[in-house]
Amino acid sequence: MSKIKVIPLGGVRENGKNMYVVEVDEEIFVLDCGLMYPETELFGIDVVIPNFDYLEENKDRVTGVFLTHGHEDAIGALPYFLQKFNVPVFGTELTIELAKMSVEEKGQSIKFDDYHVIDEQTEIEFNNAVISFFRTTHSIPDSVGIVVKTEEGSIVYTGNFKFDQSAQPMYKTDLNRISDIGREKVLALLSDSSEAESPVENVSDLKVAEEVLDTFQNTSSRIIVAAVASNILRIQQVFDAAHRSKRKIFITGKNLEEIVEKALKMNKLQLPSDDLIVPVKDIDKYEDHEIVVLETGSTGEPIKTLQRMAKGKHPQVNIQEGDLVYIVTSPSHEMEVTVATTENMVYRAGGAVKQITDNLKASGHATPNDLKLMINLIHPEYFIPVTGEYRMLAAHADLAHEVGMSYKNIIIPGKGDIIEYSHNRFTMSGQVESGNTMVDGIGIGDIGNIVLRDRKLLSQDGILIAVVTINRRTKEITSGPEVMTRGFVYVKENTPLIEQSSELVRKVVEENLQQNEFEWGALKQDIRDSLSKFLFDKTRRRPVILPIIMEASSNKNKKQK
Repeated sequence: MSKIKVIPLGGVRENGKNMYVVEVDEEIFVLDCGLMYPETELFGIDVVIPNFDYLEENKDRVTGVFLTHGHEDAIGALPYFLQKFNVPVFGTELTIELAKMSVEEKGQSIKFDDYHVIDEQTEIEFNNAVISFFRTTHSIPDSVGIVVKTEEGSIVYTGNFKFDQSAQPMYKTDLNRISDIGREKVLALLSDSSEAESPVENVSDLKVAEEVLDTFQNTSSRIIVAAVASNILRIQQVFDAAHRSKRKIFITGKNLEEIVEKALKMNKLQLPSDDLIVPVKDIDKYEDHEIVVLETGSTGEPIKTLQRMAKGKHPQVNIQEGDLVYIVTSPSHEMEVTVATTENMVYRAGGAVKQITDNLKASGHATPNDLKLMINLIHPEYFIPVTGEYRMLAAHADLAHEVGMSYKNIIIPGKGDIIEYSHNRFTMSGQVESGNTMVDGIGIGDIGNIVLRDRKLLSQDGILIAVVTINRRTKEITSGPEVMTRGFVYVKENTPLIEQSSELVRKVVEENLQQNEFEWGALKQDIRDSLSKFLFDKTRRRPVILPIIMEASSNKNKKQK
């Protein structure tokens, strides 16, 4: 009997950074390797990736990474993963190309070329498992689900999916293949929960294409389309609508240009006419009704770039009077406040905003009826909802129950939970190290809760710096104290407060200098404590207090005297 474990290292009780470990005896298979963008309270953090500690502890057992599609929530952590692991990466043609782009862009000169292109016919044999794939519908071509087949039965991971009976051939789900998988023994189904709560069902992407065309044909001004760079389906719909409404496409952003170029070469995107795309430097040669600006932002996320355009700070295109900003992506729940802020900025700049979701449900993720259909096709013994916040996982669990699954056979996991198959059933058998690894610039994982707490404090009440130079031999203050603040109070209007703070620092330093046992640490702590109490009493604020104590040499002091 094989020893089987399923361990989510990301993607559960959160939006993004999908990473699921499936262990079969001594082999570890990593399904997806994604990132997520930080919540607003993660000050200065660029991206968040899964914690790889468990995988590092079992490095020799990791056999490979298997990718479902080319969005950042599935491939975004790969550049950081490959700095620690040298294992093969498997994915479809477009997914591998986008993964290579991501690694080259963020991987800090990683020399890695162990990529393997698969398709829905591929079967990869390992010691006690066979991995195969099935085609799915998502907002990017070449999306697949993954099957890990063992002697006990299969573990099936859907990846991000939906069903669309009108989808174009390169986007269409292979229902026959999914049905075939379900006819054999499936131990567990890990299924996308992103839209499990949705009160309405997705419309066909044919309807979405009609909506885009209608918007283009009934707008006389410039249209600035905000899209996710890797949402190839939506970009194709924009190309088609622009062509039919006699407009030209002006692409902003290197990331989008590279993705479009690769997708065109691979026939994953088609140009309706050879002259459709025009360099953005030539935009002034065209009338407003002939212009569609396609923007995605530096990381493929469009909203913050719109803010720069609204402020007039974009290097290529800025929002002007009469522009229509057309958001053709479905913002996550976490982005709702940011989107609302951005809309206000666009209106202040003279533009207007329309979202594709204003009139229809246009998600790339399965809504409730699709989710039920997947469960009915796969017939799993156990159901493990993944990819979503807790309430989404819980809603998905309820959907599974509605189609006949017992709650005893439904497991809502947390990050790091070990879901182990033993004695013909899955049970929780423990936890592994898990959580978030925060990436800030080139620093990976060196930002923890303490640093974030300090950044939060700085953002709330600012900082006060007290600088003083002392001579321990003569027990004198030779310079200062000088008190400086940032983000605490407006200095010109609070001169008495600054002077009183400086005098308090002087008093604390002089008292410490007169003691027989002088300690640098004790002096700094006394300054912090005294200033903190004084400033809170005066202002009801608690700035971060940074004492800087320097020591002057005796020779220098003699010269000063």
